[in-house]
Amino acid sequence: MWVKVCGMTTPEAVEAALAAGVDAIGFVFAKSVRRVEPAAARALAAPARGRVACVAVTQHPEARALAEILATFEPDLLQTDAPDLAALAPGTVRCEVLPVVRAGTEPPVPLPARLLFEGPVSGTGETADWTRARELAGRTRLVLAGGLNAANVATAIGCVRPHGVDVSSGVEAAPGRKSPAKILEFVEAARAAFRELQR
Repeated sequence: MWVKVCGMTTPEAVEAALAAGVDAIGFVFAKSVRRVEPAAARALAAPARGRVACVAVTQHPEARALAEILATFEPDLLQTDAPDLAALAPGTVRCEVLPVVRAGTEPPVPLPARLLFEGPVSGTGETADWTRARELAGRTRLVLAGGLNAANVATAIGCVRPHGVDVSSGVEAAPGRKSPAKILEFVEAARAAFRELQR
């Protein structure tokens, strides 16, 4: 029962996520309207340290950019596309890694203990393939992302039975601007759905 809100860009968004009781918040360092610089992310994450996991979200990062993210932001978790992992130099990443598997691509072999299953393109609101996600969720701790919002998260959890869920555009008032009310609504809906699974 792990809930992450991704794409933090303002102190208000971080505060709202913490108040809603999330388990993790994500900071995007890939090309996106939600992209932040490592120093800015470090400042935004300060109130969350020791309370929730602070996640660095990357996609095909260059070695120099990744080194700056790791040194400046100091993530608890590095989220990056599964194919990117092969390019990481041994010893480069000292935090836990959350590999991203996208709909339409094959997962790594062997399957990692935990992975994030995403739609084809992050942050677009496009729903992931729940049928494929459910199959993978039976074999690993799967975090479901892609097109989730307060209206569909309970259905998604009931269908996929994931370890956790991740939301970004589904809790925004405008692209890159989180809505505190939508964050709370999403987290409450997700927690209620997870409790139903455990009955």
